[in-house]
Amino acid sequence: MSSTSPCLTCGACCAFFRVSFYWGETQGAGGGVPDNLTEQCGPLRSCMSGTNNPAPRCTALLGDVGGAVRCTIYDNRPSPCRDFQRSGEDGQENADCDRARAAHGLPPLVLPPLPVEAETA
Repeated sequence: MSSTSPCLTCGACCAFFRVSFYWGETQGAGGGVPDNLTEQCGPLRSCMSGTNNPAPRCTALLGDVGGAVRCTIYDNRPSPCRDFQRSGEDGQENADCDRARAAHGLPPLVLPPLPVEAETA
């Protein structure tokens, strides 16, 4: 079984949702998210540049959705990105992941099979 994350060949969530978060996560406020990749989207909210558009795409996403992708600020990404779980992670479906993938013509991720319990004699 491969340990490579399917996220490295997806990126759909980064090109589907607005990524908004508390402004205190930006570097200018003492956080880690680079200021030059954010914009203000409310009195106390910032969002990743490019995601506050009718056709969102985070400016930190490098590559083609559905191909090879990566986050250029992965270690400094905001909390919504850190908290987002791909479908199948921890054995749980994520309808938001599946919806973002579908919007880009990608199939839902297949959940891993449940472990088979050992038979008792």
